[in-house]
Amino acid sequence: MSMQDSPDRRGLLIILSSPSGAGKSTLARRLMAWDPSLSFSVSATTRPPRPGEEDGVHYRFMDEVGFKALVKDGAMLEHAFVFGNFYGSPLEPVQASIEAGRDVLFDIDWQGAQQIQKSTLAPHVLSIFILPPSIRELRRRLETRGQDGADVISKRMQKSWDEISHWDGYDYVLINDDLDATEAKLKTIIAAERMKAAQQPALMGQVRALQSEFEDML
Repeated sequence: MSMQDSPDRRGLLIILSSPSGAGKSTLARRLMAWDPSLSFSVSATTRPPRPGEEDGVHYRFMDEVGFKALVKDGAMLEHAFVFGNFYGSPLEPVQASIEAGRDVLFDIDWQGAQQIQKSTLAPHVLSIFILPPSIRELRRRLETRGQDGADVISKRMQKSWDEISHWDGYDYVLINDDLDATEAKLKTIIAAERMKAAQQPALMGQVRALQSEFEDML
């Protein structure tokens, strides 16, 4: 499926959040494969580029003065200070995508989600939280993917409940006990949200045309 730029509808700002290990990144990749017109929001950061990272592809690399100026001007949808560096989502490219009818995918935590839900783009936000079927299964997934040591897994597990406790701040909550089934539910949600009247600015003109046609027949 591919959704071309569509001025007949507004794009969605799709937020996916979950504790680490719940399957969010895998689901995001599947959504991108399902609809190649979906794009990831490229975050801005004040940390220096790492080897192989490209500006505008992996991050938008900025100095601290420029980053803080954007925050002060309200040009960041959300931002945070993490491990000595600032990270955030610039407003302008996301707003341009939404106005062009393109959906933008955000992989952020509950704090970033709350900031975006209070932003000027709030009417176009679709927020989805992914829950694991159990805490035991969450730990098993972290251990079997082999990316982190025991100490890192322990820290991720400690943080997981803080993430899960904010589940009720989202539009939809899905329990990822079956990856294929959860993917299917995500697709259904996105397809339905794209059709909401609020996302279709051309509807008013169509209704007025129907009204005019009706009045001409009287």
